[in-house]
Amino acid sequence: MGLPKLTIGIEEEYQIVDPESRKLRSYVQELLSGGRRVLKDQIKPEFLQSQVEVGSRICQNMRQARAEVVRLRRSVNELAAGGGLKVMAASTHPFSSWLEQQVTVGERYTRHVEKLAELARRMLIFGMHVHVGIDDRDLMIDVMNQARYFLPHILALSTSSPFWHGRETGLKSYRSIVFQSLPRTGPPPEFNSWAEHQEFVQTLIKTGCIDEATKIWWDIRPHPVYPTLEFRVADICTRVDETISIAALIQAIVAKLIKLRQANQSWRRYRHHLITENKWRAVRYGLDGMLIDFGRQEEIPTRQLIEELLEWVDDVIDELETREEIGYIRTILEEGTSADRQLAVYRDTDDLNAVVDHLIAETHQ
Repeated sequence: MGLPKLTIGIEEEYQIVDPESRKLRSYVQELLSGGRRVLKDQIKPEFLQSQVEVGSRICQNMRQARAEVVRLRRSVNELAAGGGLKVMAASTHPFSSWLEQQVTVGERYTRHVEKLAELARRMLIFGMHVHVGIDDRDLMIDVMNQARYFLPHILALSTSSPFWHGRETGLKSYRSIVFQSLPRTGPPPEFNSWAEHQEFVQTLIKTGCIDEATKIWWDIRPHPVYPTLEFRVADICTRVDETISIAALIQAIVAKLIKLRQANQSWRRYRHHLITENKWRAVRYGLDGMLIDFGRQEEIPTRQLIEELLEWVDDVIDELETREEIGYIRTILEEGTSADRQLAVYRDTDDLNAVVDHLIAETHQ
């Protein structure tokens, strides 16, 4: 039995930056006024006006996904250039403060502040979401349960947020720490079926915890509207090659888990709190730390475990036609992530403005 068609969608959240001051600029309304003529519903506002979100069309393969990401980045940058601004892909700004940001106008964002108060205003963070199309909802839940184990690996490969408010945080993904202050975040619980998941969601809605299912912000979730499994754990990647390779790896993990199921096998499931232990290690150290191999009950260098992950998915990537894209994961292992490069620039220059210049240049490559 062959694999189902695992379509791909990629959403990215960009920073809008003044290239002279290097600070964030509230400019999303101006971007939208011109952007919707060009990108239609592929460009959206975010909670703060210095953020803009774009989403690809449904892509049949990674070649299409790459073309979409390049087109969207180029289009948004051209729109920003009309106001003398740039867009930048990193999950935190090196020094701009959330205290200085303006909230986007709209009822949705007003309710957001009413519900979450100061926590909402602190969300000056930027992520990348990868959607994998799975039509069978029970299969989607089964894949989600098993794929939770790999969330720390994905995060470690994508880290791009080592700074916060002008300080070197000592963490590779400070975005994750800011985001986890919200309710209904982190790795999801396990569910036995789609019906059980829906019952959980409806309980939250009926009891006034949420008004609709998009207010569940787990690291991986069934999308409330589209037949996709949405991976939300990653920091946004600064380089396009990183974005595409990590999306390809996510697709390959899903494909491998489905292939195992077709053979009446499965990946071993682990307790929620064991997964969060590994996620913390990815947040703190990125690729330079150790993750726990729970099967072996040992700490293993993160790069070694990711190499083992690449070997594990190797038998599906030719069918997916992503061997080249997956191969770039080894470049990330060798050269480090955006967070590593940002830290290297800062240590060479002692200048956070130089870090912003570096991020703008890499985003536009």
